[in-house]
Amino acid sequence: IFRLLSKNRAADVFSYLDSEHQEMIIKTMTDVETKNIFDELYFDDIVDIIEEMPSNVVKKILKNTDAKDRHTINLLLKYPENSAGSIMTTEYMDLKKDMTASSAIFKIRDVMEDMANVYTCYVIDEGRRLEGVISLKELITSEDDEPIQNLMNKNVISVHANDDQEKVAEIIKKYNLIVLPVTDDENRLLGIITIDDVMDVVEQEATEDFHRMAGISPVEESYLKTSAFTMARQRISWLIVLMISATFTGRIISKYEDVLQSVVILSSFIPMLMDTGGNCGSQSSTLIIRGLAIDEIKFSDFFKVVFKEFRISIVVGIVLGLANGIRIVVLNHDVYLAIVVSVSIVVTVMISKFVGCVLPIIAKRLKMDPAIMAAPLITTIVDTLAIMVYFSIASQIFNL
Repeated sequence: IFRLLSKNRAADVFSYLDSEHQEMIIKTMTDVETKNIFDELYFDDIVDIIEEMPSNVVKKILKNTDAKDRHTINLLLKYPENSAGSIMTTEYMDLKKDMTASSAIFKIRDVMEDMANVYTCYVIDEGRRLEGVISLKELITSEDDEPIQNLMNKNVISVHANDDQEKVAEIIKKYNLIVLPVTDDENRLLGIITIDDVMDVVEQEATEDFHRMAGISPVEESYLKTSAFTMARQRISWLIVLMISATFTGRIISKYEDVLQSVVILSSFIPMLMDTGGNCGSQSSTLIIRGLAIDEIKFSDFFKVVFKEFRISIVVGIVLGLANGIRIVVLNHDVYLAIVVSVSIVVTVMISKFVGCVLPIIAKRLKMDPAIMAAPLITTIVDTLAIMVYFSIASQIFNL
């Protein structure tokens, strides 16, 4: 069925297929068919395909591309992984400032089939240095003899080829762009990044954050394509760390064994206290991580965030403490036990909210992914602190 498609349609369909089907088709195609397909693809799509193919398939692809195209592909492959250069395409619409609007439109008509985007045109000098930007709409609505230099916007938003792809996504979102130019150290235009490539970046970064927030090392393949052994290996490292760190909680409980023997009922409230602390910490960390991800929260807002979470923890802690205190008095008829549990909950909520908001901000400051400081790690830390608070308060009130 694929072979029945026209050359242009086949290239369009090929770019949407998953890597397994692409590999299968390349292996079954002749050299001529392979060349016809890859001549129609944009360079950024070719690079994405090459990065996912085995070496024998890559050799077949490169063998059936022109020497000039091979040089461009190799240049794109040399950029650091997840950098602006690695996701850009070199097929963009460039103009000269001494051209008129009509001559620019004629040029666009001649080459538009080979361009990834013609709605935004970039003005460059003889040394390919970026001088300005102009939209197709501005060209069409201008007088035919109007020089480009009078129409172009000299305030061009661009990124460096070595900038992280996450920064690219942030800039495109911030300025509502559909295309972003990529330059080198001398401000020479190297390529452009289109909105469809940025959507892939957003999906990739979000997936990595979800993995880290669940205490799982990020994996490249999809869930169903990743082997059970690989997924177990990705998960087990964090589980071992968390399991070992959880032993501190056990040591603290054993340290207060005398308190538990004297007031046995204290042990029945440990799970509730730990769960409450973990849940409160997770709530705070989730909101802070999201705020950091969309650049809503910065390190300069540290004390504002801490003060806000402190106020929230007071309200939440008092409500939860009163609810548990009333429940214990009604069911257990023990005022001292109600005081111990209620005060412990208030302090635990305050601690968990503080830990949940502070750790992601500190991680961001240390150039780490804030998603690392998510539910599993924060829950483990809060559990230990909650138990210490609980038994310390119990020891004081029951004079143990």
